Amino acid sequence: MSTSASERPRRRHHDTLWTRIADGYRYVSRPLYRWVATGSMNSAAIGIAVSSLGLTVLGCMMVLSASSVEQIAAGKSPYGLFLRQGVFAFVGIIAMFVAARIKISFWKNKRLVYWLMGISLVLLVLVLSPLGKEVNGNRNWIAVGSFTFQPSEIAKFSLMLWVVWSLAKSTRVATSAHAALLPSSLGFLLVCGLVIIGGDAGTCIVFVLIYATALWFARAPRKIFTRSILAAVVLGTLVVVSRPHRLSRVTSWLFPSQCLQGQECFQSNSGMAALATGSWWGQGLGESRQKYNYLPEAHNDFIVAILGEELGLIGTCIVVALFAVMALCLARIILRSSDRFVRLAAACLLAWFVGEAFVNIGMVTGLLPVIGIPLPFVSYGGTSLMVSLFAAGFGMSLAKSPTHPAVSLTSLDSHRAEVD
Repeated sequence: MSTSASERPRRRHHDTLWTRIADGYRYVSRPLYRWVATGSMNSAAIGIAVSSLGLTVLGCMMVLSASSVEQIAAGKSPYGLFLRQGVFAFVGIIAMFVAARIKISFWKNKRLVYWLMGISLVLLVLVLSPLGKEVNGNRNWIAVGSFTFQPSEIAKFSLMLWVVWSLAKSTRVATSAHAALLPSSLGFLLVCGLVIIGGDAGTCIVFVLIYATALWFARAPRKIFTRSILAAVVLGTLVVVSRPHRLSRVTSWLFPSQCLQGQECFQSNSGMAALATGSWWGQGLGESRQKYNYLPEAHNDFIVAILGEELGLIGTCIVVALFAVMALCLARIILRSSDRFVRLAAACLLAWFVGEAFVNIGMVTGLLPVIGIPLPFVSYGGTSLMVSLFAAGFGMSLAKSPTHPAVSLTSLDSHRAEVD
């Protein structure tokens, strides 16, 4: 029986658009939280593996499409970069499943943490030596003959392990700023300093995301964040103005109408043109026009633009969906694990992968200035791909940790307090 208008509950007069949006958010997020918090840890490991492999396969396919034309123009095989990426992917996938079999107790070893951090620092110092190789103004590679690798990618995993181990072993992180920052900040400052000296400010953003996430989930005192924001703004401004190309990228992003014909806007404009051409369904795989030497770094930092041009909005949404699956799986580990080390490590992995993806897609779509951060698992780069796959395997191993009991739908609030 239908109710009359007078019998229906009346909406409060003070309700605004924002309160309705907030009510809708609670209506949607609460079932999602329940689904994440009650799922099995095995499904989290499977989700991480599927999303990582899906992004890797899609990345190899797009590297072939985006790099073939430039390779032919340079008189090289159109399959050269694709075959190299395929080899790195094969090695990385093996490393991922090996890492997934390693017990968590192995990563908590103090000697291992110190050794990994020490090796990363030595490699970053070697970058500044004659062995270092400079590409596009960034001295971020070590060249040994024809083989090159990027120590800063290895440092991402080492720094994450260092920070998580430092914060997890202390019981006074939530009440003492000294306990929260020492010794975790020492490794963070050393790694960031060496990478900045090499000219790679983009990778430092990822380091900041990892460290800030670890401090946040470790419940470090709020005053650390309030003071760090001001310091980050000052240091970030100094880093930008210290290099002319960084300053031009930021100013062209802030004032795009003043540089429509300028060289500093060429890359971002070409990327936007590629996305616009792709529309909903794309031009078809291999049919990109911008990859014909119009879009610099088409197979690397701006590979999303080529993907959007060839596979359209649907293709880019698939990439975003795969990262969303990975984020939800890592969130399940954070909510269900009873091990403090595991929760912090899963949070750092989430910040690493999703943070890098957000920055990369943001700079391609014009939401952020061009920074020079690759898309994890997708962009060309052997060191980045292998380290990312290994870190994904580490995330899979986190799913084997002891868990809280499965949460009933009627005890959601008590479970949230238990996890905190």
